[in-house]
Amino acid sequence: MKSFKLQIAAPDGLRFDGDCEQISVRGIGGDLAVLADHIPFVTALAPGDCRIYTEDGKKIRHAHCRGGMLMVSKDVVRLLSSDFEWND
Repeated sequence: MKSFKLQIAAPDGLRFDGDCEQISVRGIGGDLAVLADHIPFVTALAPGDCRIYTEDGKKIRHAHCRGGMLMVSKDVVRLLSSDFEWND
């Protein structure tokens, strides 16, 4: 599967900066997933689980996101959260 650049930031610093194949989060309109070459968009995030799939889908990192913004552009996907905690 094709990968894309993902950056996750919280007020206390950068939580993730690397490549992934998919990110799944809870938007204010419901759960959503982003893959490589997704159309550009911006959405607010609701509190919920976040899953990041890396290394050909073999490694999944789980976290809890307490809301924020998800911005998908041609070159990078950025998640800005008021609080982001890794579960693993």
